[in-house]
Amino acid sequence: MPSMARVFPTAAPTRGYRRMPMVSNFDHMTIVVADVEEATKFFGLLGFEHDRTVVISGPRIEAYMGVPGIEADHVTLVLTGSSPRQEVQLLHYRNPAAQPDDGSGVLDRIGFNHVCFAVDDLDATVERLLAAGVELRNTPMDFLDRRLVFLRGPSDVVVELAQWVTPRPA
Repeated sequence: MPSMARVFPTAAPTRGYRRMPMVSNFDHMTIVVADVEEATKFFGLLGFEHDRTVVISGPRIEAYMGVPGIEADHVTLVLTGSSPRQEVQLLHYRNPAAQPDDGSGVLDRIGFNHVCFAVDDLDATVERLLAAGVELRNTPMDFLDRRLVFLRGPSDVVVELAQWVTPRPA
């Protein structure tokens, strides 16, 4: 098996130059959902607010997304007070019909596993979410420097909440 260095070469700093980071921060994640209202409500419970809704379609979007004939509602939700800005983008396909992902919510498969958001008080957040009808996938647990819990998110996407119990590394 080839070494990772040969498969994914890293840019070694050139003499006299400082290495620049490849990315600066998380920007957004996009989830295809069957029910936009349900997903907006779910992420609203986590502090995300509606920013805008547009319909995406046309040749440019088709080429970029690689989906012929795409027409979809594109809803941008923004995490209130986050700096830098953080978004959850929801896509609801009008055309073509979105294909169900039988692997969504299955954590022992290759591919996307879950998304995690930090919270200040996990137990209080869980109590508030349960009262609003959100379903937990497990009971909260302590792991490494965090207290964690999985939620059943829109379209069965797994959402995790984490409370740091030791000072968070910079």
